[in-house]
Amino acid sequence: MTALRVLATACATTALLVAGCADAHDAAAAPDAPQQLRITVLGEMPHDPAAFTQGLEFDGDTLLETTGLAGQSQLRELDPDTGAVRRSVPLPGGYFGEGMTSVGTGIWQVTYRDGVAIEWDTTTFELRREVPIDGEGWGVCFDGDRIVRSDGTDRLRFVEPTGFSETGGVTVTRPGGVSIAGLNELECVDGDVWANVWPTDEIVRIDPGTGTVTASVDASVLRRGEPERNVLNGIAYAGDGQFLVTGKNWSTTYRVRFDPVGPM
Repeated sequence: MTALRVLATACATTALLVAGCADAHDAAAAPDAPQQLRITVLGEMPHDPAAFTQGLEFDGDTLLETTGLAGQSQLRELDPDTGAVRRSVPLPGGYFGEGMTSVGTGIWQVTYRDGVAIEWDTTTFELRREVPIDGEGWGVCFDGDRIVRSDGTDRLRFVEPTGFSETGGVTVTRPGGVSIAGLNELECVDGDVWANVWPTDEIVRIDPGTGTVTASVDASVLRRGEPERNVLNGIAYAGDGQFLVTGKNWSTTYRVRFDPVGPM
C-alpha cells in the first residue's frame, strides 16, 4: 500500500505539473488585446465640406490635404489655424487622387485605380513625374526610411521613396490573428502606423514590424451629425501627442488627443 500510495502521489504531482505547464503555456500564448483609446477634443476648425478628403499631413508647419473623385481631385495647402485653402492644384489626367506623404522636397501621392503614383514638388506644387504602381492606391505615409502604403486590403506595402518601388509588406491582424481589411489613410508616428479603417469610425495603431494592431480608437464621437456616407478619413500628426482628424466632406476638422480608456 505504501508503494502504491507513493506512486499515486507521484502521478498526481506529475499531473499537476503538466497542467501547470499547460496553463502557463496558454497564458503565454494568449494574445494581448489592443489598447483601447478614447478621443479627447482639444479644438476644432472649419473644413471645406466639398473636400472629399483622402490624405491629411503636416510637412513641418505646412498642412497638406489631398481630395478625391475622378476629375475633381486636388493637392492642397491649408491654413493650419483656419482650415482655409491657401493654394491648390488639380491632378493630371482626371485621376482619382488618394493619399499623399511628404518626402524631402517632394510629395508622393497615390491614385485609386489609375495605376500611377505622382511626385509633386513641395515648394511649387509642380508635377515632377508619374510612376506605375500595382493594385489600388489608398493611403501612404513616410516613416523616415520608407513609404508605407495601403491598398484597401489587410496589407501594408513597403515602398522605397526614391522610385516608389515595392520592397515588401506585412498583413495587418488584430491580436489572435484575425486580419483587418479596409486600411485607408495612414500616418506614420514614432515607428507606428495609424490607419483609418474604412468604412468605420475606428482608427487603429499598427506595429509595422509584425502587422499587429496595438491600439484602437473609437472616433464616432467626432461625427456630430455628419452623414454616415461621409466616412472618417484624414489623420495628421500635429506634434506633442496631438492629431488633426476629419472626414470626407466633413464641415469640421478636430484637434484631438488619444487617451487610454478608463479613469484619469
